[in-house]
Amino acid sequence: MKSKKRIVLAYSGGLDTSIILKWLQENYNAEVICYTADIGQKINHKKIISNAKKFGVKNLIIKDLKDIFVKNYVFPMIRGHAVYEGVYLLGTSIARPLIAKDQIRIAKKYKAYAVSHGATGKGNDQVRFELGYHYFGPKIKIIAPWRIWKLKSRTDLINYAKKNGIPIPKDKKGAPPFSIDDNLFHTSTEGKVLENPKNSAPEFIHQRTVSPEKAPTKSTLVSISFRNGDPISINGKKLRPAKLLEKLNQLAGKNGIGRVDLVENRFLGIKSRGVYETPGGTLLILAHRAIESVTLDKETMHKKDSIMPRYAELIYNGYWYSKERFRLQKIIDSRKNKVNGTIKLKLYKGNITIESRVTKSKAYSIKKVSFEENKSFNKSNVERFINFHKKKLKN
Repeated sequence: MKSKKRIVLAYSGGLDTSIILKWLQENYNAEVICYTADIGQKINHKKIISNAKKFGVKNLIIKDLKDIFVKNYVFPMIRGHAVYEGVYLLGTSIARPLIAKDQIRIAKKYKAYAVSHGATGKGNDQVRFELGYHYFGPKIKIIAPWRIWKLKSRTDLINYAKKNGIPIPKDKKGAPPFSIDDNLFHTSTEGKVLENPKNSAPEFIHQRTVSPEKAPTKSTLVSISFRNGDPISINGKKLRPAKLLEKLNQLAGKNGIGRVDLVENRFLGIKSRGVYETPGGTLLILAHRAIESVTLDKETMHKKDSIMPRYAELIYNGYWYSKERFRLQKIIDSRKNKVNGTIKLKLYKGNITIESRVTKSKAYSIKKVSFEENKSFNKSNVERFINFHKKKLKN
């Protein structure tokens, strides 16, 4: 007997992907393999397994990618100080390339003819997933249900779930949930009351940060040590990448740090409003800039700053595997071997203060900058320097 064709579905076990699983089974004569990438999101393994078994899934794969995610995706992005449109630390954007890569690996392993995802037809994630699929598996078919099925809204989705006995989760107020994405780097919340930008974000939607008002009245001190541009320890204790970010999430989250409410310009041209929580990432990007300030020369730092908007946009748009992003990453990392030392931060009610910068680097010279020292800097050259730039004013 000829075996069925196979489809690998990026599966979370939640409402959307459970509906997609059922829909794929109804509309394609193929075995659906469910694939879950563990990148630090809240995972209920029993629920994922039981939900998949309800639909007769024979193959459910849960892959722990947390350290790979932080080391090979988050840390390079932190080294580039990537911030999209001034505020967004790209928590969702940076996760999709890794999931796509490993999903294609699974598809090749099981000789699947197609892969599928749960990204909506209006969002950015469909682009991010599919550019990753194309890069690693250009001959593998892509099934994007939100672009081809007859379910046109969240209401249609819920009605379909009720009809097929798919459990519908509730938010903290007992209603169907917001659209939520989370991983070890961030949590994003979209939809419902947030769709109207005049509405304040309800406090109950925040999942990993307390409000600054309810944060402790005593400050928290945290030291982050860097080697070759990457964080390696917290308060002198060396930690694996995933554990390090997890610890920073806890420290920042309990101090009300890492919240952003933004209206962003999606790649497809739609404006959307969301609430993002990136507590540990907020500490890391500030600490990394602080250690670079005492270890790198001006030209290197300014070059990095000049390419950052484009670098961030490439990540946001799903071009992590593009030649341009690789090229920019080389520029970003060209002097990372010089970025070594420790930054001490004070966390207090949503605020971060730099307490100290410690490094063996000689990039910062106390003798040259000191108001008490005149021998190390030749001020007689300054007049010639100014005169040179006076001439450039006329160019």
